[in-house]
This record gives sequence, C-alpha cells and structure tokens, in this order.
Amino acid sequence: MLQGILLAVAGLVIGGGLGYAAYYFYGVYTKKSASRDAAHLLEEAHTEADKVQKEAALASKEEIFKRREEFEKETQEVRNELKNLERRLTRREDNLDQKADGLTKRERGLEEQEKKIVERDEESKTNKQQLTQLIEQEKDALAKVAGLTRDDAKKLILEKLESEVQHEAATLINKITEETKEQADAKAREIVTLAIQRCAADCTQEVTVSTIDIPSDEMKGRIIGREGRNIRAFERETGVDVIVDDTPGVVVISSFDSVRREMARRALEKLIVDGRIHPARIEEVVAEAKKEIEEVIREAGKEAVLEADVHGLNSKEVELLGRLRFRTSYGQNVLRHSIEVALLSGIIASELGLDIQLAKRCGLLHDIGKAVDHEIEGGHPTIGADLARRFNERPEVINAIAGHHEDIPAISPYTIMVASADAISAARPGARGESLERYIKRLERLEEVAQSFQGVDLAFAIQAGREIRVIVNSDRISDVDAAKVARDISKEIEKELSYPGEIKVTLIRETRFVEYAR
Repeated sequence: MLQGILLAVAGLVIGGGLGYAAYYFYGVYTKKSASRDAAHLLEEAHTEADKVQKEAALASKEEIFKRREEFEKETQEVRNELKNLERRLTRREDNLDQKADGLTKRERGLEEQEKKIVERDEESKTNKQQLTQLIEQEKDALAKVAGLTRDDAKKLILEKLESEVQHEAATLINKITEETKEQADAKAREIVTLAIQRCAADCTQEVTVSTIDIPSDEMKGRIIGREGRNIRAFERETGVDVIVDDTPGVVVISSFDSVRREMARRALEKLIVDGRIHPARIEEVVAEAKKEIEEVIREAGKEAVLEADVHGLNSKEVELLGRLRFRTSYGQNVLRHSIEVALLSGIIASELGLDIQLAKRCGLLHDIGKAVDHEIEGGHPTIGADLARRFNERPEVINAIAGHHEDIPAISPYTIMVASADAISAARPGARGESLERYIKRLERLEEVAQSFQGVDLAFAIQAGREIRVIVNSDRISDVDAAKVARDISKEIEKELSYPGEIKVTLIRETRFVEYAR
C-alpha cells in the first residue's frame, strides 16, 4: 500500500517536472519565433520605407522636370516672338533705307540732268550765234562767187546745215551711248528704279490698301474714339494701320499682310453696322472676324485642291494655299494663278507621258512661299522650297518650287514644266489686268509708231510688247544715223504710249551684196 502511494507520488513529481520542462522549452521557442517575426517585420518596414522614399524622390524629380520643360517652352515662345518682332523691324528699316537711297539717287540724277540742260542751253546759244555768223558769211560768199539769188543761196545753205546737224546729232548720240555703257551699273540701277516707279502706284494700292465706305463723317469720330482709344485698340488687335483723313465717306485700311487686311476690313464693317464701337466690343468683333477668315482660308484651300485634283496634301499646306486667295501679283490672283499653273502642268505632263499628278502637285505648290513671304526673309521660291521640305514633299516638288524662276538648276523635267506653265499663265493676254483687245491694240500701236519714221521698212512687236524689232532701209539710213533713229523711236513711244516697265527698241540695219558666178 505504502509502496503504491510512493509510486504515485513519484509519478506525480516526475510528471510535474516533465510538464514544467515542456512549458519552459515551449516558452523559449515561442520567444525565438516572435523575435524572428519581429525582425522580419522590421526588415519589411525598412524595405517599404525605402521604396516609398525612392518613389517620392522620383515623383519630385518628374515634377521638377515637367515644370522646367514648361518654363523653357514659355521662354522659347517669348524668344520667338521677340525674334519675329526684331525681323519685322529690321525689314521695315531696310525698306526705309532703300526708299531713302532711291530718293537720294533721284535727286542726284535730277541735279545732273539739270546741269546738263543748262550746259546744253549755253552750248546751243553759242552754236546759234556761230551758225548765224556762218550763214551770213555763206550768203555773202555765194552771192559774190556763184552769182546765185538770195532764195537759191538760202536753200543751199539750209540743205548743207541740215546734213551737218544730222551728222552731229548722230555722232552725239553715239558718244552718249558709249558713255552710258561705261557707266553700266549706274544705268542699270536707274532703269530698275524707273521701272519700279512706273508700276509701283497701281500695284501698291491694289495689294496693300482696302477702303471702307461709312454712312456719315460722324462715324469717323466714333471709330477714332475719345482721345483715339478706339482706333488704337483696333490697330492693336488687327495689326493694320487705319487711315482716317479728310476724304468724305471713306476709311482706309493699310497693311502688307493681305489676310490681316481682309480680317480688319470685315471687323470694321461689322462694327460700323453694329454701331457699338469701344475697346471691349472691338476685341470681340475682331475675334469673330478672325475665325471667319480662318474658315474662309480653309475652304478656299480645299476648293483649290479639289479643282486642281491634287490629293494627299498636308492640312497646313492646304491652309497656306487658302491664304493665297487674298494675295495678288501684278493684279493677278495668286491662288487662281496657282490652280491654272497646276492644270497647265498636268496637260503638258500628259503630252510628254510623265506623271500627271506629280506635275499638278508641283504646279499648285510653286508659289506657296508667297503666303508667308511678308513674314519670312527671302524670295518666295526659297521660302516655298523650305516649306515643302518641312512637309516632306518629294525632291521633284521641292526643286520645281525653288527653280521655277531659274534661281537654281533643274534636276527634273517637272521644274522646266512648271516654269513654262508659270510663264504662260502670267504672260498670256488678259492674265494681268489687260484685256485681249487692249493688248492687241497696244501691240499694233507700237508697230505703227515705229513704222511712221522715214527709212523704216518693217517693225515687229515681240515679247508681249516688251521689245520691238525695227528693220530699216540700209540705202536711206547709215550706221551713224541708225543710233539717232532708234533713240527717236524710243522717245516717240514714251510720248505716245502708256505701259508698265520698259520697252526695248532693237534697230537692225543690214547691207547685202549678191554676186553670181557663171
């Protein structure tokens, strides 16, 4: 019994010890596991914190880069605007310098001409006195020696003097011509200036000025506004010059940019009809007119593309073509001229078996530089070629645009084709403000003036009336007299006819000797 009790107590003691040991070891294991979990969580927290920190730094850098790009873009736009303003001011200064140089040259030329006239008057007076003395001496000598009557002597002297004066005049003309050849550069500049002066008035008025009728002169005051605020606001919004002078019922809008001028014309007409003219209203109406003009330009470009049957043009090219609707050249609308050149080029290409679509494309775009030549320096062929390169046009198209005035060598037949079509469209009768009937009458009158001179056998007007070939009788006109006849014909043409530019008089004198060998 006691032994059983002892065994039970021993079992309880051993069981308790084993339970305690198990509890102890379980606690140690649990602590180690918890430590490992805590370390793992701490490591994940550090990793997450590093990731969040890197993402925040990256977002901050992206924001800084974005802000920097926006700032650089705004800065570049401001720089471009300043450059455009600088170029415009430079062009305006150049134009003013050219005009000043032209006026200075004209003044010098007039002074020289005045000096020559005074010298010639004095020389004429001296010659007249000498001739009078010679005539009296000849009269006395003839009366004594030949026993002629006074009338016979007078007739003989006059014939002799006429022959001498004609010879001296012809010699003088040859001398002046030689002096002019020695001063070829100065003479060339004078001729160019003269040509510009003769055609500048009508052309400048046609392409730079628009007139608007107003109901009453009271409207002029409303257009000007108090202390000129309305007209200043209008000019600032449109970029044109408004001329309000004493001419009754008319306001003039002046600008070299034809699109701006048309926009300003529409806006001012709307303001006059509306009657409410103040800076805020001016800004609204100008914005509406600008949208209308942009729509008109787009529609004009689309219509031109459809009429010429040219496909695949860039939308910007279509817009530039539409701007040509408001551009004229010597009275000829440039957009209609471009369409005509495209159609002519297509016809020529079909006859030669070449690509008709490519020829039309070259012809339609050949004057595209004129849409922006008032904004960019250079000639319209160069500007147009640069635009074509920007729009990834084919090399044939670029060369046709740049070389249609023979500024650069042609690399394809399309360049020569477009140049020919351009000359046909510009030089044909009636193309530039002159009807066929007036054109023919002018050529006939030119030939009649030349044929009215003695010794002239034939006269032919060529080069659309820019040159006249005169064939004279070699038996009646000598080489010395030929120069005088050519000059007299040119002076008569200047007096009788009105024409732009200049007319070249080419006089031909030929002596033929024919023998037969038998």
